[in-house]
Amino acid sequence: MATLGHGKICHVELPADDPQKAAEFYARVFGWKVRAEHGTYFFEDSTDEVSGHWVPHREPTPPGMLVYIWVDDLAAAVLRVRAEGCEIVQPVGGDPGELTARFRDPGGSVVGLYQEPRTPADERSDPAR
Repeated sequence: MATLGHGKICHVELPADDPQKAAEFYARVFGWKVRAEHGTYFFEDSTDEVSGHWVPHREPTPPGMLVYIWVDDLAAAVLRVRAEGCEIVQPVGGDPGELTARFRDPGGSVVGLYQEPRTPADERSDPAR
């Protein structure tokens, strides 16, 4: 169930000439839940906190307002984005002090990827390490 509150980003409209292709990309790469209703492709992100839909025939926006997608493993997300044929427009390291990258999605919009930096305490407490 989504957290509601004044000022929360609640819905995102993403430009896409081919909304079905864009929906399939985000479902495969980020695990978004996608549904089609009356020819419109809607999504809920993997946390059920942000929803939106793809809008055909709207021009993609250059990075003015830039939306970032939280990922667990930035390097793996970059590889998955590239494997889907999308361009990395800002590689990892482009924002000093942050773990980010940016890509051009199937609709032509630039979208950011963000990984929370791990601290030494995280490394010690992670049994997989």
